[in-house]
Amino acid sequence: MNLWNKLMCYSRRHSPWLFHMNGGSCNGCDIELIASLTPRYDAEQLGVRLEGSPRHADILCITGPITHNATNAIKTVYDQVCGPKAVIAIGSCPATTNVFIDSRTLEGPLSKHIPVDVFVPGCPPRPDAIIQGVAKAAEILAERAGKKQPVVPVVMPLVGPGCSGACACGASAEAKNEEVQA
Repeated sequence: MNLWNKLMCYSRRHSPWLFHMNGGSCNGCDIELIASLTPRYDAEQLGVRLEGSPRHADILCITGPITHNATNAIKTVYDQVCGPKAVIAIGSCPATTNVFIDSRTLEGPLSKHIPVDVFVPGCPPRPDAIIQGVAKAAEILAERAGKKQPVVPVVMPLVGPGCSGACACGASAEAKNEEVQA
């Protein structure tokens, strides 16, 4: 790999630019994405920047269930993002359509329309989970920039190691310890 490619891989890993697109959501995930960019969570320390144009972005962040009206717009925006690119499905709606699964206005999960690299689960996901998903997408993006690599989706965990049991997974700490010992 020559010096220019090394510099581009370093830049993609350390300063991912995001473009956010809403597929028809309740705005819960949108609020959490913007909250992850505020000084409390400070995603800008990773070089993350929310960009206003898909032509300048490296990572496409999509929230909400994918509606009939949004399908063509999402495909158009995906095509406008310059390669190599990564896609993050933020929340449960773009991954599975969540509670709207039988709705007549939906086109199904996002992965049915464009390749998705990272799924960040939750309804809505916490800002630190979104930052972790962006970091994983930036890592995938840097690897993809260095060499041609196939798209393999990654599902981010709801909670990290050392879950106290009072989290979204609903399992008690004792039950988890019994599973580990068994």
